[in-house]
Amino acid sequence: MDDVPAWAVRLRAERRGKLWTQREMAKRLADAADGRTRARFPERESLTRMIKDWEAGRHQPKDPYRVLYCRVFGMDESELFGDDPDSMPPGSTHLGGDEIEALELARRVAASDVGAETLDRMESAVDDLATAYPGTPPAELLNRVREHLSYVSHLFDAKKTISEHRRLLTVGGWLSLLASTCHIDLRQFRAATTWLQTASQLAEHAEHPEIAAWCLETEAWRAVTTGDYRRALALSQGAQTVAPRGSSAYIQATAQEGRVWARLGAGPETRDALARVDRLVSPLPMPDSPEHHYRYDPTKRDAYVATTLSWLGDPAAESYARQVLGRLETVAGGPPRPRRAVSARLDLALALIAADKPDEAGQVTLTAVTSGSLVPSNYWRAREVISAVEAHRVPEAVELREAYRELIGPQ
Repeated sequence: MDDVPAWAVRLRAERRGKLWTQREMAKRLADAADGRTRARFPERESLTRMIKDWEAGRHQPKDPYRVLYCRVFGMDESELFGDDPDSMPPGSTHLGGDEIEALELARRVAASDVGAETLDRMESAVDDLATAYPGTPPAELLNRVREHLSYVSHLFDAKKTISEHRRLLTVGGWLSLLASTCHIDLRQFRAATTWLQTASQLAEHAEHPEIAAWCLETEAWRAVTTGDYRRALALSQGAQTVAPRGSSAYIQATAQEGRVWARLGAGPETRDALARVDRLVSPLPMPDSPEHHYRYDPTKRDAYVATTLSWLGDPAAESYARQVLGRLETVAGGPPRPRRAVSARLDLALALIAADKPDEAGQVTLTAVTSGSLVPSNYWRAREVISAVEAHRVPEAVELREAYRELIGPQ
């Protein structure tokens, strides 16, 4: 392995991370080609052998295959084929890691190809990663998720029972979904789409409707971040149709529907969705891991209400946002949740604009922008408030705009 170039290792890791065989990779490359290029493609078996040679590092693929690889993986050419692993951009594949070594050691000790103990540990790892999501930079978490996905791909080649196979499909589905969410946070939309498709396929094979519903809800959130509200509405309603009623995915999709209605300025529909969320959440106990991204924590309700009402322009948003922010910033409120706090500040700032308090809105937004916890998928929310502060000619608007430009860098 030491003499295999870094780019070859990445080609194999990216493929395995998506749970594709080399033959499936050949099909994906062919599907990504335009008509003229596809007409000159070799037969599937020949292309599969070429992929095997590329992944072994015997020689680099040339165009058009380099371009097609980048298109399929949703990565830049320098990111995928660069030889210096230290120069790889945030979010690129990083192999190895103590977590994976521990899992492999436990599997060998159990003297099983897969086995219940390995699957138990993999499921526990999924929960740990989903719980780490709110407090971990998305690029950092994505590296860990990819390591686990590569290991899941490795386990698919091992002997296992039908039940073990289904559990492994489910683990792969959750990990693929989390990888897509991290890519959305980084605004790497092509890669996010690929992972969502993989998660959806695994959910179908595993017959797991909750993962399938989360895929639709996640795609709805991406549509919100790009301003495609009608599509976001259809996706969030579709997620409710797929999800088991009362499940975390069902509640989240309902809350997402309310936020979309708010962006569309539909007051009655927004309040109806909020009322439905309230009825669903009120009987819920506090989960063991309230930070788990895929388990609906009842305390999230107030945060979603604050966001929804601030988007609707409802005066009540200010009170909700202050309460949420106050709870997040106290020791009694639980462990630090910096990303939730940033979101609450943006909600509060937007509500303050509506309440004709632009000076405080500017100060709150500046704190959010300079916090180091604002992820790219929420830049648009900060930009929205900054534009409103500038329209009020607040003296601090210049400093706020400069801080925002420093945050996003050259675009």
